[in-house]
Amino acid sequence: MHNAGKGAKYTRSRLPIKIVYFEEFENRSEACKRESEVKKFTKSKKEELVNFAENSRKK
Repeated sequence: MHNAGKGAKYTRSRLPIKIVYFEEFENRSEACKRESEVKKFTKSKKEELVNFAENSRKK
């Protein structure tokens, strides 16, 4: 969707993108809470999260 130019205006102007990490939630409220939590992480903590997800997919 984002690479088709149908995402947020910020993303549309910075194509192509590659999703390196995602989580699924039951509802939008839970997702927003988690997004807020992750945005407060340090860069190194975010990189750990991405690396863990990549290593989990390889198994």
